[in-house]
Formats: sequence, C-alpha cells, structure tokens
Amino acid sequence: MLHHEELTEKLIAGAIEVHRHLGPGLLESAYEECYCHELKLQCVAFERQKPLPLEYKGIKLDCGYRMDVVADGKAVVEIKCADKILPVHERNS
Repeated sequence: MLHHEELTEKLIAGAIEVHRHLGPGLLESAYEECYCHELKLQCVAFERQKPLPLEYKGIKLDCGYRMDVVADGKAVVEIKCADKILPVHERNS
C-alpha cells in the first residue's frame, strides 16, 4: 500500500496525463480505460466498477451503484467528463 501523499500524487498525475493526451469530448468509458492504463504504468493497485451497496433503514438495496475506480483499496476516483465547469459542478459550502 502506498502512503496517502504518494497515492494522491499518482492519481492526480494519471488524470493529468490522460487529459493531456485525449483532451475533452470523449465518453467517460474511454477516459476510464486510459486512466486505468496510467495506474498500471505507475504500479497502483486498483479495482474498476466496484459495486457499492446501499442500505436504507436496515434493507439492502440493489441500486446499481458502482465506483469507477478504487485505488489501492482506499481512494475512490469517479471519472467525469465535461467541456466546462458549470455552477452545478461546484461545491456548495
């Protein structure tokens, strides 16, 4: 397992590398495939499309949630593609 700082650096570097080579305009699945290739090159362990169960009031629901990438067993990376950031994408404090 990688230290938090090293993992963070590798995850961000991989995303930047994919963006530099592909730019905007592709489907999320293409970015995910290339991002996972970058993680392999950087020797980062990961799982793709890992199911995320949802429990509500003691009942397990199968809602089809999946995490795009779980890196090193501790960081979730959700792949998103947009040609520009809109107000809906911004964090509300």
